[in-house]
Amino acid sequence: MAYNHRKAEIEWLNWKEKEEKQMRELGVDEDTIQCLHTYDWQQFNKERQFLQRWKDEICSNDSVRENQKQDISSVEKLIDEIENEQLLTVLCTTDKLTLEMLVLRLRGYSSKEIAEGMRMTVNAVDLRLYKLRKKIKKFL
Repeated sequence: MAYNHRKAEIEWLNWKEKEEKQMRELGVDEDTIQCLHTYDWQQFNKERQFLQRWKDEICSNDSVRENQKQDISSVEKLIDEIENEQLLTVLCTTDKLTLEMLVLRLRGYSSKEIAEGMRMTVNAVDLRLYKLRKKIKKFL
C-alpha cells in the first residue's frame, strides 16, 4: 500500500495545532511558535519523503517476493496450513505481532526489514522469534 500524503498531513496538522495551543497557554511568544512550526514542517516533509520511498520500495519488493513464495501470506493462512495439533496450540497462544513477524520471516524478510516495517529494534524482533522457537521446541 502506498504512502497516504493527505492522511499523514492531517494527523500532523492536528498534532501541531494542539501543541501550539499549549504553547500559547504557557505564554510562548508567536515568533518562537512560528519558528518551531516551520522547523517541524521541514522535519515532517523529510520524514514523509523517506516513508514514501520506503513504502514504495517495500511494495515493489512484496510483489517480487509473492511471485517467489505464495504459500504463506498471512497469519490466518499460516495457521490454516498447520496440521500438527501441538504446534497449532503453540501458535494459537502466541501474540499476533510475533506471528506476523514469523510470517514475514517465512516470506524471506530479514530481521532488519521486519524491524523497520514494524518500527521496532532488530534485537526485539530477534528476541521474539527466538522465544517462539524455544516455545515450539519445548512442545515438540
